[in-house]
Amino acid sequence: MATILVIDDEQFIRGLLREVLEKAGHRVLEATDGPHGLIPYQQQPVDLALMDLLMPDTDGLEATLHLTRAYMDAKVIAMTGAQGDRNFLDVAKLFEARRTVAKPLDINQLVQAVQKELAAP
Repeated sequence: MATILVIDDEQFIRGLLREVLEKAGHRVLEATDGPHGLIPYQQQPVDLALMDLLMPDTDGLEATLHLTRAYMDAKVIAMTGAQGDRNFLDVAKLFEARRTVAKPLDINQLVQAVQKELAAP
């Protein structure tokens, strides 16, 4: 069983991911934004963070950069539904997100990405 931290400002998304990931046998922690997501990550071992990129206060890009700089073994899967000139998912990879997933979420794709990342060294 892995501990997965879901950082997303949308309660519906957090609840959906909690339900899916708990059914897959994982322990799920939740946070509403970047600053609140950094606290549980610092307080206890987390195997993987699912990070929404566009949130109020500290956005997911900034929080991803902080996690991957402070914790060399941090595993982050970045998620966003942002459209436009700036490709947030590509920027997240530059900030060391291991994988990216576009919203609206394909739950099967997300679960496969989680499984692959948890199995990766």
